[in-house]
Amino acid sequence: MSATSAWVSHFGLGSSPFSKEIDDADLWLPSSKHALVDQLSDALSEKASVLLTGEPGVGKTCVLRALRHRLPQAGFRLTYCHNATLGRRDFYRQLCLALGLAPSATAAAVFYAVSSHIEELGRERVHPVFLLDESHLLHQDTLDHLHILLNYEWDSRALLSVILVGLPELEDRLAMRRNRSLYSRLHWRLHLDPLVPDDTGEYLRTRLEAAGASREIFVSDAVAMLHEATVGAMRDLDRLASAALREAARKKKKLVERDVVARVIDRDSRED
Repeated sequence: MSATSAWVSHFGLGSSPFSKEIDDADLWLPSSKHALVDQLSDALSEKASVLLTGEPGVGKTCVLRALRHRLPQAGFRLTYCHNATLGRRDFYRQLCLALGLAPSATAAAVFYAVSSHIEELGRERVHPVFLLDESHLLHQDTLDHLHILLNYEWDSRALLSVILVGLPELEDRLAMRRNRSLYSRLHWRLHLDPLVPDDTGEYLRTRLEAAGASREIFVSDAVAMLHEATVGAMRDLDRLASAALREAARKKKKLVERDVVARVIDRDSRED
């Protein structure tokens, strides 16, 4: 039996509770993030473009997955791009590949292929949405050009929505004078806050129940310590909660208590 399956079995679970491998339909979001998905859905129903910012690990990609699950497939075509470190031509080549198009050699030809595809989808009454993750890393030459991709028929038709997703500094970049053409087209500007303490407890319970837990495993003090240590960041919470479960199983404990979490947090801080 592997080390992983040993600690999973120790708590009577059927799977690792904090794995990223979870279906869109099973994603957990607190009420504040449900409201954010509602806003994103409303924005796309208006064929608008969006700026979505948040600190690392607070669930930005989780929100995008929930949005993907929410939108009707018949009316929207979502394309997700996460490699934001490319120059303009390679960025559009990446879009071509994601759209199932054959990328051309020149920057102008690649841009023409993408924009023609968007116009074709418009004729089919399908609204394309480009989800550009890690957008705070976008090259300036790409930012300089993105507003042109949103301009159709003398800027009289909204054939495309772009959702720029990134860290809070993305908004600072967009607010610069040279990016004002793009920034002015992002009519919805949303921010994702970290989890609050009640969210953290609910998140842990929900993920554990989905993995097969039939009882509370983290005591309230341990939950509070995890929330304080992660500052409400879901990615850090997944990592530390998993480490705490492994540590408790190694100590043959059926509950994750404050002392276990304290050791895990201390070890994690020394490794950083």
